[in-house]
Amino acid sequence: MNSLIRAGEAAGSAPTSVPLVAHVIYRLDVGGMENGLINLINHMPPERYRHAIVCLTEYTDFRKRLRRADVECYALHKRPGKDFPLYGRLWRLLRELRPLIVHTRNLAAVDSVVPAVLAGVRHRVHGEHGRDINDLDGNNRKYQLLRRALRPFTHRYITVSRDLESWLHDRIGVRRDKLAQIYTGVDVKKFHAPAGPRAPLPVSGFAGPDAFVIGTVGRMEPVKDPLNLARAFVRLIEQAPVLRARLRLVMIGDGVLYRETQQFLAQAGVRELAWLPGTRHDVPQLLRALDVFVLPSLAEGVSNTILEAMASELPVVATRVGGSPELVVEGETGALAPRADPDALARALRRYAEDRVLARRHGQAGRARVERGFSLEAMVRGYLAVYDALLRTPVAAGAR
Repeated sequence: MNSLIRAGEAAGSAPTSVPLVAHVIYRLDVGGMENGLINLINHMPPERYRHAIVCLTEYTDFRKRLRRADVECYALHKRPGKDFPLYGRLWRLLRELRPLIVHTRNLAAVDSVVPAVLAGVRHRVHGEHGRDINDLDGNNRKYQLLRRALRPFTHRYITVSRDLESWLHDRIGVRRDKLAQIYTGVDVKKFHAPAGPRAPLPVSGFAGPDAFVIGTVGRMEPVKDPLNLARAFVRLIEQAPVLRARLRLVMIGDGVLYRETQQFLAQAGVRELAWLPGTRHDVPQLLRALDVFVLPSLAEGVSNTILEAMASELPVVATRVGGSPELVVEGETGALAPRADPDALARALRRYAEDRVLARRHGQAGRARVERGFSLEAMVRGYLAVYDALLRTPVAAGAR
């Protein structure tokens, strides 16, 4: 184990008789799936399950969001491309940890089920949380074949949306009784509307009381398509020049498209109307400083940030991809637009910019929707039900 980096010290609060779940992910860093995992571990009763997070590459300070002292993080330092020795390192780690359940997530970790089988892990779960730029609609033949080949070794699948659940059944051939669909939960105490008027942004003189602030939170990566929002913002000003004096754009997050997005806004002559602070750790407060939330992605599973924005009483404008239509009720809590269509996005935003009463009504309806169906408690109950059912199975088998 000397070749691994480990974080966290095992605490005596959870006896070793409590079953251990080893969560295998690509990297522990800022992201929706990672945030959901942290929330799950933080809110799952410690007397029910212990947890370890195994990162195929590495982890960052994001792990500090863990509130349980008995959770350890491991970094396996996967090299770029094919790294076959990685599987040996994972096998040795699982042999040492001896988890009762291995829970892999997304394509990057799907083949980790093989070392889990060889290490003697009796119960194997795989989660699908969304797709990347190389397989926006799940049609990549190579990836489909890989998932089908690994299907017999996986006992249960968990998806965060009905869209992904149907795809696993229809395209990958997973049996219905092996599927569980569990929505990501949101902390409605942490994410809420401001007590009074829109909260101020931490930028002096940027957005006064009359401003209409359009905002997003997310990685600036191709699959999130931040340039779509930047283009829509410019189109909106072109469509309604009278709005320019009060329109403001906030784009929170970092990634490979950060600089290109900045340059586009500058070239379009609207750089002074936009604030791009990079990664921030005060997202709940910043959401309370917005008037409308936008998610311009090319693909999504179920977006944590959509749910957080709804909990913050913001109307949501999102692209009609993945699980987003399962969250945003068009004409009730927000609006949906085709992906990669900045004109359609601009039209939806203009409607809210010109009708603040509508924006407030849709925001309030979104908050009510989150409270009814997307709580952290419901998410935790769902995962507990899957794990408990597996442990009641003497030998988990027949996963086709």
